[in-house]
Amino acid sequence: MKKNTNKNKDLIFNLIQKEEQRQKEMIGLIPSENQSSDDVRSVLSSCLSSKYAEGYPKRRYYEGNQMIDEIEIEAQERLKKLFDVPYVNVQPYSGSPANSAVEFALLEEGDTMMGLALSSGGHLTHGHPKVTFSGRYFNPVQYGLDKNARIDYEEVRQLALKHKPKLIVAGTTAYPFTLDFKKFAEIADEVGAYLLADISHITGLVVAGEHPSPVPYAHVVMSTTHKTFRGPRGAMILVTQRGLEKDADLADKIDKAVFPALQGGPHNETTAAIAIAAGEAMKPEFKAYGKQIRKNADALAAALQQEGLKLVGDGTENHLILIDLTTFGDGFGTQVAFAMDVAGIYANRNTIPNEPCSPFYPSGIRIGTPLVTTRGMKEAEMTKIAQWIARVVDHIKGEQLPAEKTARRLFLKEFKKRIVKDEVLLKIRAEVKEVASKFPLFTW
Repeated sequence: MKKNTNKNKDLIFNLIQKEEQRQKEMIGLIPSENQSSDDVRSVLSSCLSSKYAEGYPKRRYYEGNQMIDEIEIEAQERLKKLFDVPYVNVQPYSGSPANSAVEFALLEEGDTMMGLALSSGGHLTHGHPKVTFSGRYFNPVQYGLDKNARIDYEEVRQLALKHKPKLIVAGTTAYPFTLDFKKFAEIADEVGAYLLADISHITGLVVAGEHPSPVPYAHVVMSTTHKTFRGPRGAMILVTQRGLEKDADLADKIDKAVFPALQGGPHNETTAAIAIAAGEAMKPEFKAYGKQIRKNADALAAALQQEGLKLVGDGTENHLILIDLTTFGDGFGTQVAFAMDVAGIYANRNTIPNEPCSPFYPSGIRIGTPLVTTRGMKEAEMTKIAQWIARVVDHIKGEQLPAEKTARRLFLKEFKKRIVKDEVLLKIRAEVKEVASKFPLFTW
């Protein structure tokens, strides 16, 4: 972002500059966050953002969309080629509306759908009961994990045979292992269900050949366009050849569910940025990037275990790692997340399988390597990061949450006030800053 040299510049510009500095000086481990290239970012503030384009290419409700049509068609064509699919919709505003659109297209109110339980690493939009669109308007059946913290495919099959879902979702948000799309497809075929693959987290790995593709097995594939894909904050819905063979009208149903059922006009600047990101994903450098994500994840996982920290499933097969902190006390992920932030490393507290505490005070930390890989960090930096995390955990390991809810809130309020001045954590932060500042926010 260019600096605003006006002495009376808006407060917002100052805050943005401070945020950019924060990102440069800290290390980001949130697995759903990433940086995009200058080319991707440049079109997000272009004149495209001021144009209405409700409808689809050649079928708009506003005039003056000749260039917008060409941009959207080009985005579709690039993604069709990249993923080898016959149809793509690039208009969803983000992953949650995209999943909702697929569900709206394929299900009627009260129909049964299956998805991985939130507590097992699934996403809210995969049928989490009561509080979500999918959980309130459809009949959600949730599957879980086996004793090794991996998806229990036999349980998935038995639940499918019992409940006869119309839609099965294969997707995760906090799951460090490979998804077996072939097994999901076999189960879906056995009960006549649609299979939706939500690959939002692993799209970049799929493109790079570091994770199996769902395209030969799923009827519909949904993905966000940031995370490991390194594009803008948006989403895409892919209709596969298998999907069209099951339902020749599937693409049309998806289109109508996105617009006009759930959204208004598309964000044209995002569509253009998706097209740019798709072009970048076709380059050999992107495959190298995806491979390095995996190398970094393996190196970080091994280093964390070397430091004595317990990992869910004993490691990772993708970009994501779940640290199990129950040996230090139930709900300890909350304190560690706050303390890591003070120490210059930001991640997110997260539930672990069979969480003994609650989603508000979880016992785990979810971390990932897409962002640090984008910055150019490699295995040596992963070892340093693991050592810093271990030092944070060791420094605050006696800070146990009270059992009573009100007492917990008061404890955490005081804990956060106290640790921002903690000399040990600030010493780590200075070390982190020295290393992080050597790496740009984006590099090929």
